[in-house]
Formats: sequence, C-alpha cells, structure tokens
Amino acid sequence: MNHIPDGYKKDAKGRLCPVEIIPAIDLARDDFVAEKYTLALALQEQMAKFREALFEDIDAFVQLSAERYQADVGGEKGNVTLTSFDGSTRVLRAISDTLAFDERLQAAKALIDECVNEWLEDARPEIKALIADAFQTDKAGKISTARVLSLRRLDIQDEKWQRAMSALSDSLKVQCSKAYVRIERRNASGRFEAVRFDLAGV
Repeated sequence: MNHIPDGYKKDAKGRLCPVEIIPAIDLARDDFVAEKYTLALALQEQMAKFREALFEDIDAFVQLSAERYQADVGGEKGNVTLTSFDGSTRVLRAISDTLAFDERLQAAKALIDECVNEWLEDARPEIKALIADAFQTDKAGKISTARVLSLRRLDIQDEKWQRAMSALSDSLKVQCSKAYVRIERRNASGRFEAVRFDLAGV
C-alpha cells in the first residue's frame, strides 16, 4: 500500500487531497465506513474461530460418546445430530459431497443414444424427453448430476441399457466434500429454526 502523508487522504481516483479542503461530512462518512469495516472484520475473524472450535468440539464429543462403548470412530466424518435433553435444541453436522462425472459419462451417453435409436419407434415420448433433458447443460456448460442420475430410476432391463447405467455409476466421483454445522431451536409452533449468522437473516 502506498504511503499517504499526514494531513492527506486519497480519493476514489487515487489522488492525494489535503484534509482541510475535504468537506466535514465526507470526513465523517469516511470515519464511519472505516469503523464499521474494522468491526465487521473483527466479527468475521471471531466467527471463523467459533466455526473451527465448533467442528473440533463436535468431533471430540462424538469420540467421547464412542469411547463409552469402546468403539473406534476414526476416519471419515459423517453426519451427526446432537440434541439437548429436552429436545428443544440441536447441533447438526452435515457433510455435503459435490459430485462430478469423469470421461466414462461419454461411454454411458453413447450407449444410451444407441438404446434410444433402437427403440425410437416403440419408445414412450416421456422417456425420450427425460433422456434428452438429462444431458442438457446449464449456462456454464455443466450437466446436472441429479438429472443424469435420475435415469438410473428407470426400470429398463435391456442389456445395453444396463451397461450404460453401470458406466454412469462408475463415472460418478466425489469432487469435493464440505462440512456444515447448523444450530437449531424449536419455535412456538414446534418447528426447528436455525440460528442465523448472516446479517441478512438475523
């Protein structure tokens, strides 16, 4: 960051302006924004530390509970729900996997296309539409994992189709996993509501 001499402030265009010629309201606004930004940054750091400690505490409690049964729960961490004695409050840890297809998806698509072409006259229109929709890409050029995997629910016993479904399953890989924690409490109607940490949701 370039050094700003005493008695000057840098404007939005990067020019140095003497403080004495800057309107008082502009100086007050600048101080206000700087103060709130500093407070927000400190709160963000505090929340990051809270999140890290929360994950560690959940792991420790799960381990403590398992040790009572002399069970080893090391390795992959999974979903867990910890509920208060009265059932009014709970802490949930959820692991969300982002799935992606590798090159074997192309083999599955080729086999599926062969099946559709062979069945063209006899295929039900809704099945053809479902297959065509499954391989549509979004604006980013990505295929919807959920739509493609929905093809596996079709009860089709054709041998070539079954090979296509095997290729489809084999092509599916976990790209990354992300852990989430929610803290919830029952409201007056009995439904759980999450404690909100984002400003918009508070």
